[in-house]
Amino acid sequence: MTRTPTAYWDYIKVEELLTLQRGLEADDASLSNDEVLFITVHQIDELWFKLILRELITVRNLFATSPVPEQALASAARGIRRMAELVGHVAAHFEIMETMTTRDYLAFRDKLNPASGFQSGQLREIEILLGLSDVDRIPLGHEHSYMAALKSHDGTPSSAYRRVAARLEDKPTLLEAVSDWLYRTPIRGTMPGDAGDDANVAAFIDAYATAHAKCANEALAIAKSSTLTPSDVERLEKRYASEIAGARAFLHADEVDPPARARVSRQRAALVFIESYRELPLLAWPRVIVDELLAFEQAFVIFRQRHARMVERVIGRRTGTGGSSGVDYLDQTALRYRIFRDVWAVRTLLVRQSELPPLANAEAYGFATAT
Repeated sequence: MTRTPTAYWDYIKVEELLTLQRGLEADDASLSNDEVLFITVHQIDELWFKLILRELITVRNLFATSPVPEQALASAARGIRRMAELVGHVAAHFEIMETMTTRDYLAFRDKLNPASGFQSGQLREIEILLGLSDVDRIPLGHEHSYMAALKSHDGTPSSAYRRVAARLEDKPTLLEAVSDWLYRTPIRGTMPGDAGDDANVAAFIDAYATAHAKCANEALAIAKSSTLTPSDVERLEKRYASEIAGARAFLHADEVDPPARARVSRQRAALVFIESYRELPLLAWPRVIVDELLAFEQAFVIFRQRHARMVERVIGRRTGTGGSSGVDYLDQTALRYRIFRDVWAVRTLLVRQSELPPLANAEAYGFATAT
């Protein structure tokens, strides 16, 4: 069968694409350059969000497999890295937006009321699929729930509402899938369900917490060697004692209700184990995954912070078009919207390689040899 030759403009749909920057008008001829810029940047953002969602779904599906194939980890790492790069490109657009002055933006801002970037269904989908819970969400300040802001003005479900509602039913989240994967991680050669696994994991946690305390006490001794007042010494001793106690409490998941405590404790122990013994062949890719997840969330936090600074620069701290507190709302999301909290938290616990507890069953983490 002979295929019709493809033209670039047909494949990319250039002409259709270039008609979409008209906002509420029949075409963009009557719009200012600033308004066309505003529309174009947000359309590009939505395209980036589309690509992030595709990668996120693929990565989630990989980790939802039990067991996760070892050969799939490289693909997962590449997908997470791409997600981080895409978020970085969204954040970079704020620099372009800042070429508008306040007066430039105010010339067309009223057209947006009461629309808001909060109504980006795809961004809400990304947050949901990552694992942001409804409990952690910050309300805009006037709606009963974030879903209410996604409804049409007459109260009927909009396309964004339907999109987000469907995503709420799409389980598991990436956080849930990764947490289950971490829970199944062999620690010192045993897995959940193996004879003696609970005791083995408890012994690892105790040995690691002891190593952490030793390093913290050594750091305290160095800090106290400087000329300090008695109150300085007391302050330092309390600070390091709190750090030591906090590390042990974190590893034991003391703040988690008993039904889930043992599971969360094992997940956290797995994170520490992967980070600490990353040179072992079978832990190399898991450690890359953990690091890529951290890099992705860092990129997302930077995106939120950059968004807030762009808004503050262009319109100050006035109320947002959708009725939110504007910059204050955006700053709160940067602080509170964290998904992989335990991945961040273990950075406080990590110790020098020379201080790690000796690893039993290290041979279990080597490459299999041909027989």
